[in-house]
Amino acid sequence: MTDIQVGTEIPRLELAPISRYTLALYAGASGDHNPIHIDSDFARNSGMPDVFAHGMLSMAYLGRMLTNWQPQSRLRRFSTRFAAITHLQDVITCSGKVVELVEKDGEKLASCEIQAVKANGERTLVGEAVVAI
Repeated sequence: MTDIQVGTEIPRLELAPISRYTLALYAGASGDHNPIHIDSDFARNSGMPDVFAHGMLSMAYLGRMLTNWQPQSRLRRFSTRFAAITHLQDVITCSGKVVELVEKDGEKLASCEIQAVKANGERTLVGEAVVAI
């Protein structure tokens, strides 16, 4: 894809507000049944106002954004660090942009900065991805 250059923005992915239903579905799909994500009483007894999203759910959303943009077969690296909690009803938008083009072992690669952000601007995940172009 020759139209990818430094500064190219990855098409954004905006999700529906985080709901209890979403958390229950993710717990079942991922096998992560930590009660802090699905049991309100447990979450409150742990000092939280209520249940909150699994960090890996937001990472999965970032992965969806990336594979909506480029086929999974082109993904070479994908990493994030957790920066904030995603609460019920938060609306998450995933975005990213190409920050560097390199060639490694004869393969052209785009290094990208990626993030998941709440509607209030707070970043919940920040990371990087490398895709073959």
